[in-house]
Amino acid sequence: MTTSFVEPPAEAVARDPHWAAKMARLRARRLPERTVSFLDDRDLKQRVTDAALDLAKARTSALGRASEMEVPADQREIWADAQPDVLAAQSTLDDARRALVSGTLTLTFRALPRPVWEQLLHEHAPTEDQADLGHEYNVETFPAALIAASSVDGMSEAEAQELLDSWSDADAKALFTAALLVNQTMRADLGKG
Repeated sequence: MTTSFVEPPAEAVARDPHWAAKMARLRARRLPERTVSFLDDRDLKQRVTDAALDLAKARTSALGRASEMEVPADQREIWADAQPDVLAAQSTLDDARRALVSGTLTLTFRALPRPVWEQLLHEHAPTEDQADLGHEYNVETFPAALIAASSVDGMSEAEAQELLDSWSDADAKALFTAALLVNQTMRADLGKG
């Protein structure tokens, strides 16, 4: 699809001498993106929580010792953060966070341009029964097609359908919802006229 540059209306330019710059900014806007993360090992999340609590306890204890040792009040935080037990707890938390990141699968979805969105809806129109139920798309074929079309990671429609069919209902809904929301969430502030 090719678009050609059209001169702005003279009355718009007269009202706003910066119209060309404004239009350039509008053209340069990027389509919104949304990520969804899946974590298979819940123990990784618990390790981060436990390590964060251990760090908080170590800092509290170190701050108490700093007070007892009469470390000047404005130096207590720095002193406490340099204590071996606090440094060890911080290291454990850092390791737990790295493990959590490496154990998390993240998928990114980008909104489709409006004509592509409309074409996808047209290609996956609801069946008569689905339309009678108020669906605007075919609930069997549209989810995988939307996921694949919106995937920044390059997921194919067959791969999307495989995941939708083999994952739990909650995870499958999270996958589809991420692709759907990025295409239906408005980023404009309509304000009061």
